[in-house]
Amino acid sequence: MALSYTTMEDAISNLSYPRVIPHIIGLVAEQLFQDIPQVELLQWLARGSLKQNLCRAIRLWVWLNTLYGESKYRLPLPEPFTFADWRDNFFTPTHTKGEEIPKLHDANCPCAKTTAEWLFDAKTGILETEWKRSLISHTAIDTSLLDELLQRRLFGLTRRSLQGDLEILAELGWLVYQKNKYYPVHQFPSHPTNIQPEPTAAKLGAYEWNFLHPDLAAMSDDKPLRVYAQNHSQQIDGVQRFFLKLDYVIPSATIDQVDNWQYELKELWAKKIVPPIKLTYDSARVGNTVDCIVYPVCIYYVPQAVYLCAFGESPDRKTDWYNFRLDRIQRMTPLEWKHPLIPQLLRQGYQTCTLPSPDDIAVQLSQAWGFDFYLPKRLILLRFQRDYHDLYIKDTFRHETFESITYQQTQHLITQEVPQLIQQQSLLEILAHRSQQDAYYRLDYRHRDNNVIMRLRAWRPQCEVLLPWDLRQNMKSELQQEAQLYDLGF
Repeated sequence: MALSYTTMEDAISNLSYPRVIPHIIGLVAEQLFQDIPQVELLQWLARGSLKQNLCRAIRLWVWLNTLYGESKYRLPLPEPFTFADWRDNFFTPTHTKGEEIPKLHDANCPCAKTTAEWLFDAKTGILETEWKRSLISHTAIDTSLLDELLQRRLFGLTRRSLQGDLEILAELGWLVYQKNKYYPVHQFPSHPTNIQPEPTAAKLGAYEWNFLHPDLAAMSDDKPLRVYAQNHSQQIDGVQRFFLKLDYVIPSATIDQVDNWQYELKELWAKKIVPPIKLTYDSARVGNTVDCIVYPVCIYYVPQAVYLCAFGESPDRKTDWYNFRLDRIQRMTPLEWKHPLIPQLLRQGYQTCTLPSPDDIAVQLSQAWGFDFYLPKRLILLRFQRDYHDLYIKDTFRHETFESITYQQTQHLITQEVPQLIQQQSLLEILAHRSQQDAYYRLDYRHRDNNVIMRLRAWRPQCEVLLPWDLRQNMKSELQQEAQLYDLGF
């Protein structure tokens, strides 16, 4: 992505709701719309669940060709134009001007064409099999439902529905609506584009890279993801060779709801004053459904789900921050800042203009290992078996505070960090039986963070937790329970 924004809020806002500058009204668009309807563009046009809004997204793509496409596709519309102007230029003269759904009155009228006919022809060059495979992979849509949608008449709709399409294009920044008329824009909004056969760093403006880890998003040639994405995102001789696999535990039944929550949050973040929201949340930690009033800050994907980082009430009311898993949100209701139920902490932050930003979260994440950045920070000492370390840990990045230390430094930290003499002597005795040739590390972590615990579990038995004492005891207890599962005498 060529563009850069200060915060995730800025990036989300700019991507979905570009500002339209008033003085462009009356100017003829200087750009051509030449994008083909690949999944990324359709997802952007869908403004939420692509599975639910697929036909409308494809129809909006056709609209854009009639407004800004090459001369053979663009309609000769007056400037400004009305819906009636577009209708009379797009459909044949026998197309209805009333409110009813048009009948099959003329085989040559665009209202007779199916969705598949709009998509899979010489103009787009799209291969039906590959396009359907990509869409099914993205949306998990049922094949039979997709086939049924593709056979629908894409423009066999009422005037009201088509008028709604125009309104959506204006909301997305493709048109300016004023006094019941529509004006073309001088500059297209930022959107996923696929015009260039080989994307370059300067022309990836539709995709912001600054939401990635800095090492993945960096411009230098030794950073793998960006280089791979630029060099290998396109098919080679008709075959896709580069794939990015992410662990994603969200069940397919709730993917649409996750998409909808993300879209609603984008709309909230696009407002001049971002409102607080009331979440009805199915909390695994509490074991019940609870209501939380929070200020939404940003969205993070952390293996293996998507989370809303929010400031305010947590499900257990023990912290002022919480990472809400989007698929567990049952209801999201925007509130006014003057609402009497707004917690004092939020009200004070709003009144003093000190509400947190994504930058605040980034700082906290950099200070300790773990995604639950609001949990207490603690020191952890780890020992790796030398062979395992050299194969899988050496020269890897785990966290900014992940630091290799010597055997003697480990002894000193145990003496320094463990005030209870019995625990201290026990740990020093344990360390005395460990090899000085093993690898020892220190880092700061978020105590009780589940992602940290899962990583430590994945490392065992090659990794030993030396400190803190209570975490070491928890790991020991888990191992004893696990051993009982396998020690059945078989």
